[in-house]
Amino acid sequence: MAGLAGRVVAVTGGARGIGLAIATALAAGGARVAIGDFDAELARERVTAFAGVGLGLDVRDEHSYVDFLGQVGERLGPLDVLVNNAGVAVPGAFLDTSAAEHGLQIEVNLRGVERGMRLALPGMVARGRGHVVNIASAAGLIPAPDAAVYTATKHAVVGLTDAVRSELRDSGVFLTAVLPTAVRTEMAAGLSLRGLPRVTPEVVARRVVRVLGQRRPPATVLVPRWLRPVAIIDAASPQWLRDLARRMATVRVDDDRSARAGYDARVARQLGEREPEA
Repeated sequence: MAGLAGRVVAVTGGARGIGLAIATALAAGGARVAIGDFDAELARERVTAFAGVGLGLDVRDEHSYVDFLGQVGERLGPLDVLVNNAGVAVPGAFLDTSAAEHGLQIEVNLRGVERGMRLALPGMVARGRGHVVNIASAAGLIPAPDAAVYTATKHAVVGLTDAVRSELRDSGVFLTAVLPTAVRTEMAAGLSLRGLPRVTPEVVARRVVRVLGQRRPPATVLVPRWLRPVAIIDAASPQWLRDLARRMATVRVDDDRSARAGYDARVARQLGEREPEA
């Protein structure tokens, strides 16, 4: 927990799952934490557990993100850490999912991350300190069939993080992409994940805390750690072997979707509430 005390941290998608676990762990380490979430009421409710700030945030909307960061600054002070955690996954084969479902994942998982970086980094660079942690996925290095657009967004986040990190070298500002395997949250509820390990949100949160305590944080972190050699082997393997691995590791939605009912309802709400920005 070294180095967290008093640091101002904003976590997007912080009312549930990985985001809530990260916010809770950082607050326990002494950080001053704000969470932003599409569900503003739940965000306000969650922070009562650690005396933080809970705000509404739609990462697809420029004005919403500007307002979120502005309120964080007014209430807690200059931002030290931004955790871009908000994400959405719509499982299914590429040709069986809709343009709207593709667009939602791109808007939240990629453009939401780009937006947060673009809005938060100038202040960090001006102050000569700061850290952006982008929660990506192991799918950002190892493609996941039946989650093709999700995979594409996470590949993009990994590349974006690494490239901007290089641009900001010697600025005092760091960027790290954290790539967990399937996490036991509502996003993964009702999915049959053959050949894929699962971890808890708390495991991911501990890795984020560890990254923020390092003097020279890494550009990418896989959770669990043993996925690193798997990703290296996958990238270096001949295509026939990679094809075989893709057939063995699959993502399928259970025939009984009741376990995903709550998550599916939130996705439907996002699809229907507003059109993504052009």
